This record gives sequence, structure tokens and C-alpha cells, in this order.
Amino acid sequence: MRRVDAATIADRRRVQQAAVRTGLWVGAASAGVVAIVTIVIVSVVLATARPERRPPHGFDGDGPGGPQVVDVDDVVPVAIAVGLLGVVLLGLIAWYVSRRAAQPLADALEVQRRFVADASHELRTPLTTLTARIQLAQHRVDRGGDVDAVLAQLRHDAAVMDAVLTDLLVSAESAGARPQDASATVSVAEAARDAIRVIEPRASERGVTLVAEALPALHAGAEATSLTRALVALLDNAVRYSPPGSVIAVRARRAGRRIEVRVSDQGTGITGIDPEHLFERFARSDAPEADGRRGFGLGLALVSDIATRFGGSVRVESTSGDGTTFLLELPDAAHA
Repeated sequence: MRRVDAATIADRRRVQQAAVRTGLWVGAASAGVVAIVTIVIVSVVLATARPERRPPHGFDGDGPGGPQVVDVDDVVPVAIAVGLLGVVLLGLIAWYVSRRAAQPLADALEVQRRFVADASHELRTPLTTLTARIQLAQHRVDRGGDVDAVLAQLRHDAAVMDAVLTDLLVSAESAGARPQDASATVSVAEAARDAIRVIEPRASERGVTLVAEALPALHAGAEATSLTRALVALLDNAVRYSPPGSVIAVRARRAGRRIEVRVSDQGTGITGIDPEHLFERFARSDAPEADGRRGFGLGLALVSDIATRFGGSVRVESTSGDGTTFLLELPDAAHA
């Protein structure tokens, strides 16, 4: 509740600051336009004024200090034109300021939409895994078998979902990297094992084998749940495009001050899109999805966000008709 209150107060403060800025902009702009219009009209009046002509028998007031006459025909058109120009300027200023004022609301809506989309995507795979395990438990119960192992796996899957949601909420609240990220460390082998455990039910249904090759001593500078999420997304993408009987491998090694994690499949490769654009939100390859499960182009974008958050990167290292390899690089925790 404390986090929600803090976030709400921060949102209100941003809206109030935007309102104050809008008021100041509109007030200053209105004063400036009125001043310009006034100066222009006064200047025209002074420029077109001429001394008043008196009858010959009257007082000689034609000197510099005598009465002045202004031709209305000359002044009125100028005043109208300047006034219309002022109205147009005020309209443009109001349009610009209203856009600036509405930007915090637009940003808030964008954050909300992104969180809903990301949370939906991140929970999709664990929910599929839960469904598969529940079906397995029901099958064993119907045959009088032992379901203790399946229940333990279900508890683990529920814990994974809770960790994913927590990580998403914390990331959304902090809007990116957090101070503790600099000291985060995770065993790459354990993260790969946890990711494979999540994806394995779907891979088994497809007849796809998952293998991991990572030394226990490899530790990356990243948070455990975040790295697991990234590997789940990469494996989920690989399973989606892998034919039955193929192998998907997760291999990790140290390269200087970096940890390189490769996820390789034996699918049909990336087609119809530049591999560099795959990490943009809602970008998708034209390659047919072997499992018929529709993707939404969010998984790889989330992998890129996670890699960037911890000072790493992700890219397509190679792709062809024989398969695709994604390379995820993260700082080596031993050199942090």
C-alpha cells in the first residue's frame, strides 16, 4: 500500500506541475500577444497622426504641440489585422501548451498499456505450463498414481509467476534500472535450468528437446528473475519455430568481462523482417509458427529491455534455413 500511495502522490505532483506550467505559459503568452498588439496599434496611430488644420482666423495651433488628427480609415484595418493575428498566435500557443500539458497523461497511459501487455505476455507461458502440469496431475489421479512430484512442480511454477509479476511491478515503478541492479548477480546455470523447467512441458508436447551447457561458476551481473524471464522468452520463441524432433540448446561461456549466453534452435530461420527490428515491440517474423500458437512480438522486446537494464545486449548472431542463434551478453559478475 505504501508503494501505491507514493506512486499516486508522484502522479498527482506531475499533473499539478503540468497544470502550473500550462497556466504560466498561457498567462505569459497572452500578456506578450496583448502587449505586441497594443504596441503595433499605438505605433500605427502615431505614424499616421497629423496636425489638425485650424481656420486662418483661429489660434495658430499647427505647431508641434498642437492637436493631432488620426485617420480612422488607415488605423482600423491595421488594428483588425493585428487583432486577428493575435488571435491566431494565441490559438497556436494554446494548442502547443495543451499538448505539453497532456504529455504526462499520455506517458501514464503508455506505461499502463505497456505493463498490461508485458504482464499478459510474461504470464502466458507460465500459465500454459500450469495447464499442462494440471492435466498431467489429473491423468495420474485417474490412474491412481502419485502426484506429489507434479504438485511440487506446480508450487514452483506458481512461485515463478509470483516472481515474474513482482519483477514487472518493481520495474514499472522504478521506470528502468534500479540502484541495486549494479550489485545483482545470478548463476547462469541456475537461471537456464529454471527457464527450461518452465518451457519443458510445451517443448515436450512438440517433441522438442531442451539442453543447457553452462558451468556452475558462471555468474552474470543481473537479477535472477530477470535473467530467467529473458531466457524463458528466448526459449519460448525458439520452441514456437522449431519442428518436432529438433533440439534447442542454451550455451553460456565467459568472454573477457562479459558472459555470452546463446540460445540456438533448428528452425526455419528468420524471414520477412530485418533481424535488427525483431527487438522492437510487436515486430514479428514471417516464418510460419510450427506450433500454431500466435505470437504478439513482445517477448524479444522484453529481452532487449532486460539486457539494457543490466548493461548488456541481445542480437541475432546467425539465422538461416538450418536454425537461428540469439546471443545475449551480460556483464561478468566476477569483474563488476
